[in-house]
Amino acid sequence: MYKPNMTAAAAALFMATAPLAYAQPAAHETTVAMVSSSGIIQSDQIRASKMIGSTVYDVQNRDIGSVEDVILERDGRVAAVVVDVGVVLGMGGKDVAVRLSQIKTDNNRLTLDLTEDQLVRAQSYQLEDPDTGAGSTASPAEGGHLGSAAGPAVPPRQ
Repeated sequence: MYKPNMTAAAAALFMATAPLAYAQPAAHETTVAMVSSSGIIQSDQIRASKMIGSTVYDVQNRDIGSVEDVILERDGRVAAVVVDVGVVLGMGGKDVAVRLSQIKTDNNRLTLDLTEDQLVRAQSYQLEDPDTGAGSTASPAEGGHLGSAAGPAVPPRQ
C-alpha cells in the first residue's frame, strides 16, 4: 500500500512542475522575438560592423572623415558615433563624437550635415579614459565577453 501512494505522489509532483519547465523557454522565445520581430535587418537599420571604418561625406559629397567607433550605452542605445577627422596622408586628425541621428545613410553612403572644418573645430572625444580605464577593456563591465584580444577570458560573476 505504501508503494502505490508514493507512485501517485511522484506522478502528481511531476505533473504539477511540468508546466513550469515548459513555460520558461516560451518566455525566452518571446523576448527574442521582440528584439527581432521580422527576423531580418530593416531598411532603416545599419550594422555597426559595416559602419565602422566607413567614409563620412558632407552634403557637398566631400570626404570629411571616417567612422572610428560606435559607443553604446548599457541599455544598448547608441550614445555616439566617433568620427576621425582632419587626417592628412594618414597622420594627424582627431576623434569627434556626433549623434547617430546626425548621420544620414544615402545610397549606401554616410553623410553628415557638417563640414570638415566644423568637425575639426569640435571638441575631441577620447575613446579611453586614463583615470578609470573605461574604453580600454575588450569585455563589458557586466555580461559576456566581447572577444579574446585583450587576454584570457574572465569567468562570469556568480
